[in-house]
Amino acid sequence: MSVTEIATASVSSVSEDVDIARQAFRDGRTRSFAWRQTQLQGLLRFIDECEIDIVTAIESDLGRGAMASFMADVGPVRHEIRHTLAKLDTWMQPTSVPISAATAPGKAFTVPEPRGVVLVLGTWNFPLLLTLQPLVSALAAGNTAIVKPSDLADATGRVLAEKLPRYIDGDAVRVVLGDGMMNRELLTHRFDHTFFTGSTKVGKAVMEASAKYLTPVTLELGGKSPVIVAADADIEVAARRIAWAKSINAGQTCIAPDYVLVEESVRPKLVSRLLEELPAQAASDTTHIVNRHHLDRLAGLLQTNGGETFGGGVDEGALSIAPALVTDPDLDSELMTEEIFGPILPLISVPSIADAVEFINERPKPLALYLFTESRGVEETVIGQTSSGVVGVNHLLYQLLVPELPFGGVGDSGLGRYHGKHGFDTFSHHKAVLRKPTRPDVSVAYPPYGSAMRRVLRKLMG
Repeated sequence: MSVTEIATASVSSVSEDVDIARQAFRDGRTRSFAWRQTQLQGLLRFIDECEIDIVTAIESDLGRGAMASFMADVGPVRHEIRHTLAKLDTWMQPTSVPISAATAPGKAFTVPEPRGVVLVLGTWNFPLLLTLQPLVSALAAGNTAIVKPSDLADATGRVLAEKLPRYIDGDAVRVVLGDGMMNRELLTHRFDHTFFTGSTKVGKAVMEASAKYLTPVTLELGGKSPVIVAADADIEVAARRIAWAKSINAGQTCIAPDYVLVEESVRPKLVSRLLEELPAQAASDTTHIVNRHHLDRLAGLLQTNGGETFGGGVDEGALSIAPALVTDPDLDSELMTEEIFGPILPLISVPSIADAVEFINERPKPLALYLFTESRGVEETVIGQTSSGVVGVNHLLYQLLVPELPFGGVGDSGLGRYHGKHGFDTFSHHKAVLRKPTRPDVSVAYPPYGSAMRRVLRKLMG
């Protein structure tokens, strides 16, 4: 049965899946530390015991090798689970809040409570990582979930649907397969939080659909993540690291370097080094472009960008495209206005760091911004004068491996954040509580107020 046929057959069961997950939440089982711990331990066993099935499925979907999938999908999810298990008991505790003289005596605190039934809409480029990592946070926060893997990573989705229920509460986590029609059907239902990873265009549609029920959303999108290479940068290291980050998953990464802004004085050296490093770093990556549609789109970007192109040979049969460097493209071309999501790297020279900052600020805010410099002053200028989801100085992608750094975009690149406690907080409602004693209960605290009490109240309450 094809994914489309599964979607058609399963639309009628979506209501049942949501109802089952809702009932599992309402019966109270998810609120205890023991239940949450058991689910996370089950997720970890699923990763450990099904790793061969997972990496085989990812290879079928994307052509990516086992070690690359371990580093990109399996390892980070395993690390996130272990970190969450180690910290969860602390995260679940109430947090005391100081009270003012006007509200004394008493005790104020916040209590993290689960939101309810959450919808996790995964994506295809890292089909395990970007589907299970938000689920880790959702379960840690005590929610139930409907999980919808991407149909473009069909084999991985099937592994999740067939094997995951053996390791965790199958009523609390329902894995739903299908295509875009299934996504649209799911979004007609009421959820308590929706988590979406994908394009800005689809993210807007998710937000619009969620507005019907005032459902809060987390949108992990993408955009054009720039790299600034300053004149004082170590050009050899910068070129190697940029090429490495661009080659991972054949460039199909939301935080991949999308274009390079380099100071004019070091442009020739950087171009020369990139022309060596791009093919060298890509040589060991076996990932192919996800489908013919995206391959044709990338090929079109190479033909209509107005710049000088180096590399970029297309193999339609293998769904592959060789890494390409495009120097000085037309700034109004699609190459420079749309997220590339492939192994094509535009490079533009700028007179100064100030010009690079201005270039970035004139465009939508990126998910990631990277800077290569040996100057703390340049670093402070770029971080202080630009806005982005994350910043990496002298390296790329590694910010994902710090579990307590929040991950999320800003503006067109996303809404909300997760990873570590930030993910726990995203899927929790922090309920405010004020507890006061019943005694003393003096009559002067109630109206009508005498002149002396009015003076006291005005002073206490500002």
